Amino acid sequence: MKPLAYPARIRYHRADRAYLVEFPDLPGCLTYGTTKAEALANAEEALSGYLASIFDRGFVLPRPSTFRGAVPVEPSLPVRTAILLRQLRTGLRLSQKEAARRLRTSYQAYQKLENPRRCNPTLKTLERLGRAFKTSLALEVRQKSRRAGKAGHAAYSIS
Repeated sequence: MKPLAYPARIRYHRADRAYLVEFPDLPGCLTYGTTKAEALANAEEALSGYLASIFDRGFVLPRPSTFRGAVPVEPSLPVRTAILLRQLRTGLRLSQKEAARRLRTSYQAYQKLENPRRCNPTLKTLERLGRAFKTSLALEVRQKSRRAGKAGHAAYSIS
């Protein structure tokens, strides 16, 4: 499972004629959809909002666990990028000011990169981040299959 993919349990409720999605690792993170595809799309949105909320408030993100029969769901790209950048920076034991200095940008511009609601780096910025953090950042493009939004194999990888 991907580092930020959380297991989702999807169950069909006949009485409601809807698919209920719940994340066992994230209490209160629930959504639904009238089709399985809609439920999975809503699950990404619910997961993204939940993670952005606890991330913004400085709470520790729970590690995703594994559940038999669960569907892995990843948060949206901006949320995933902000979380992974913060994890990378804190793993290097850098403050945001130090990271901004290494990136040769303002403190406020760097803060935006770690804000899940405002994160939208260009490819050039991601390249600069890789150099500033002395690491390699990779971009992966995956094609989604038609079956319930499941991702297919990695089509391209740029590092």
